[in-house]
Amino acid sequence: MAQNEKLSGHARIETNNFLMILLITLVVAVGGLVEIVPLFFQKSTTQPIEGLKPYTPLQLAGRDVYVREGCYNCHSQMIRPFQAETLRYGPFSVAGEYVYDRPFQWGSKRTGPDLHRVGGRYSDEWHRTHLNNPRDVVPESNMPAYPWLAQKTVDETGLPKRMEVLRTLGAPYTDEEIASSVEAVKGKTELEALITYLQVLGTARK
Repeated sequence: MAQNEKLSGHARIETNNFLMILLITLVVAVGGLVEIVPLFFQKSTTQPIEGLKPYTPLQLAGRDVYVREGCYNCHSQMIRPFQAETLRYGPFSVAGEYVYDRPFQWGSKRTGPDLHRVGGRYSDEWHRTHLNNPRDVVPESNMPAYPWLAQKTVDETGLPKRMEVLRTLGAPYTDEEIASSVEAVKGKTELEALITYLQVLGTARK
């Protein structure tokens, strides 16, 4: 090709970094808007399923422990609509189950099993033993132990404010629930809070 030959069409785009970046950004932005914006107007994605309730103060504290300890790095909370998944974990997940989850705990990796339907599957004592030393109940487990959770009590100081923020985002907490949140978790260990959170996962749809 002659050095001074004028480029046109794809050749011009492919040889111009700025133009390529601009067009890619435009395509991704338009595609994202077309895919995402309609979801905000569908009730199936914005309304809670029947029976779903916002987390109690103790469940909310347990969820904070779950996030802090990075449990989502190894456990997803999203069952895909495939037979292999539903046979192992239960009914596939639907958007209405996550309305009160901020942020979502879908996860992108499964070193351990999915936990979206773990609520009620095991006893509190099983969870207590498992979190203290997973090998006591699952010998082949590579999950780390969390013995310190039984020694630490829940920090309740920021809970009312957290619930107020969640209420502004759509969680139907009452003033009474927020006011009594500190008392509801007082003296509870982080282990108790985490178990309470795990025991509610997926139970609304069951």
